[in-house]
Amino acid sequence: MPPPSIYRINPIRDLAFAIEFMKEPVGHHSPGLQRILHVFRGEPLTDKYVLVTVTPHKKWQLARLSGERGKPLRRLDTFYSCLKEAERDVFRRRWKEATGQELVLPQQAEI
Repeated sequence: MPPPSIYRINPIRDLAFAIEFMKEPVGHHSPGLQRILHVFRGEPLTDKYVLVTVTPHKKWQLARLSGERGKPLRRLDTFYSCLKEAERDVFRRRWKEATGQELVLPQQAEI
């Protein structure tokens, strides 16, 4: 198991990076947002949220990893027809697990 990340997420200071992700979840990201994504991707595998492609480029399903090699992931009853919306939802879920707080965006943050 890799060591935990040296980076931490501050739900107040890092809110600007969450807004950046929500505006454009796929593509190039600023160094600050890359730091947050590094934390999310470095989390332990057990119960980590992931997306499973159901129909290529059309439908995705939310799942959680088992954390054990060879053991299947647990598919949840949440489906998406838009990859960007799916990525945003996984970001919100990982944010809550990393910070203990729901991701609440300011109303002026247009997505």
